[in-house]
Amino acid sequence: MKTYTRHSEDFKEQALAKVYNRGNEQSIQGVADDLNISLQTLKTWMRRNKLDKNPVLPSKSKRPEDWRPEERLDALHQAYGLNGEALNAWCREQGVFVHQLEQWKADFCSQSGSSEKREVAILKTEVHSLERQILRKDKALAEAAALLVLQKKFRALLGGEVE
Repeated sequence: MKTYTRHSEDFKEQALAKVYNRGNEQSIQGVADDLNISLQTLKTWMRRNKLDKNPVLPSKSKRPEDWRPEERLDALHQAYGLNGEALNAWCREQGVFVHQLEQWKADFCSQSGSSEKREVAILKTEVHSLERQILRKDKALAEAAALLVLQKKFRALLGGEVE
């Protein structure tokens, strides 16, 4: 007769973290054997974890190349103002190097500069287009005013009115 053991949420999270962070040399079956649980139980936890859209992957285990831009910006904010040993300790804790932080900062600066240049170019073309529209409308307005004046003079000449 089988006995069923209820595992705590902490145990499940640690087990999933161990599965997701395992090396290529260890299989899921090997992780299950190490934790003394069945393979099917572990796979069920993995399936539920995927359905929850809440993967148990600590940010420390991610390679710096896998960080999203938001995470990189957040890391730059956290590391801002840290110097020397404090910065090195923070980098070790996060699993990044100081030179990677500097590269991320340079990337953000170059991206913002190029996006600003792009925005300026777009705005310049928009201003040019608006100036052309204003010129065209000014000419149309001047033409309409001239026609009204001519119309008034013509009526005055035909009607015998004096200006």
